[in-house]
Amino acid sequence: MSESRITLQLDARDGEAADRGYQPGETLAGRHQVELARADDFRAVELSVLWYTVGQGEEDFGVHFFERHARYDQTLFEVGRTHSFSIPLPNSPLSYQGVLVNVQWCVRVRLFLPRGREMVEEVPFQLADIPSTASVDS
Repeated sequence: MSESRITLQLDARDGEAADRGYQPGETLAGRHQVELARADDFRAVELSVLWYTVGQGEEDFGVHFFERHARYDQTLFEVGRTHSFSIPLPNSPLSYQGVLVNVQWCVRVRLFLPRGREMVEEVPFQLADIPSTASVDS
């Protein structure tokens, strides 16, 4: 392989698309794979499920789930292998599309490469099916 790459996808559920909103307490499941130009060309890989705000005012974020595999620690991470995850979702904060602020959830895989370089792959998802304020006002 000539180039490093991250693949990240959420699993489809019960015949529904994977991008449908999830309800609090449901399980978020998926898989990720890291392919490297050189097998030993990474320092660490992180998987996280988090939320962040976008809009006016200060940006905020919270991490619901975090897992880190460093190249030299005891948690073996096999490059090129598909790694599955299954994470129960919390009750809040719910996804929100407002006029001034949005609350966005995502699954993120972050790859730390030599010389301070990073690669990030992110898949957004909705926590609860809440209409945006724009559609409520219409």
